[in-house]
Amino acid sequence: MPILTAVARKRLPTTARHVLTLMLETRVRTDVFHCNAAISACSKGQWQLALNLLSIMPDMGIFRDTISYNSAISACEKAGQWQTALSLLSSLLDTRIVADKISYNAAISACGKEGQWQLALSLLNSMPDMKLIPNTISCNAAVSALEKGGKWRLALSLLSRLPDMRLIPNEVTYSAAISACEKAGQWQRALSLLGIMPDLLVIPNTISYSAAISACEKAGQWELALSLLSCMPDLSLVRDKICFSAAISACEKGGQWQLALSLLNSMPHMKLIPNTISYSAAISACEKGGQWELALSLLSGMPDMKVMPNEISFSAAISACEKAGQWQLALSLLSSMPDMAVIPNEICYSAAISACEKGACEEGG
Repeated sequence: MPILTAVARKRLPTTARHVLTLMLETRVRTDVFHCNAAISACSKGQWQLALNLLSIMPDMGIFRDTISYNSAISACEKAGQWQTALSLLSSLLDTRIVADKISYNAAISACGKEGQWQLALSLLNSMPDMKLIPNTISCNAAVSALEKGGKWRLALSLLSRLPDMRLIPNEVTYSAAISACEKAGQWQRALSLLGIMPDLLVIPNTISYSAAISACEKAGQWELALSLLSCMPDLSLVRDKICFSAAISACEKGGQWQLALSLLNSMPHMKLIPNTISYSAAISACEKGGQWELALSLLSGMPDMKVMPNEISFSAAISACEKAGQWQLALSLLSSMPDMAVIPNEICYSAAISACEKGACEEGG
């Protein structure tokens, strides 16, 4: 039915259910294709509805097929319901319906997104037993699972095995591996992976560079982070908030408050609205550079940019006041946090208390 197919493409699950119900009530002939289209429409988070549609198909006298299960597993994957996704795959394997690569890929991705890397690897390794040859999507999902699980060595090991599996890694594979190295503080390995991509005819994307810049940021390699950021336009790569936030944070860690501010100020010119992470990193850079007035200016200007400060933004600004002996301002910032719906954390209180102690010492002589 064309209308159900259109609804599925537009991801309108409730509408799909209504159309399917109307078809049944008016005794319009309904088959597996109609049901599959309705389940497919649930792929953006409406996993309960997908399960419901899948479960009522036998009552409608309609035999479920591989696509029926795959669509439901995919809905669970997108909703973070990894256990239900595995349960569906298990149910599929218990039937006479043949599971395919899409079934496994969706289940691997579901496990990976929730950090269940052991299960993701187990599923990948079990595919040949089911006479299924893993493809690049299967391996990408597994590498991503290892990245989220902090298993960078296993991620690199799987990446190195792909040629033996007659698979060609793509930018998604490498980006996940670079991100795995970034999370583990392996910045040299992250840069090495980024560097070899063009030699293997794999074009790095924005995600690849963002992960590499973040790796440099965590290692305090601010010059390398800026170098990576600056070369992205030459590669026709769009620089996003994540890239800039990581580069600003790298400058903050390197004590380069002027560069941090310069990057922050350049973002609107590129039609990028700085986010809370960008501002917090810049405020922290000013705090480390003894620029308390600039730190306060940045904090006060955030709402005008429709960016709401968080406890990290406030703690950096309070620390800036504390270092400058501005204990009254430190207390004022602390007391204003609830009005901004921000709950002070331990760092905020500690910095404010320290500011008061310094102020008392100075007043006492």
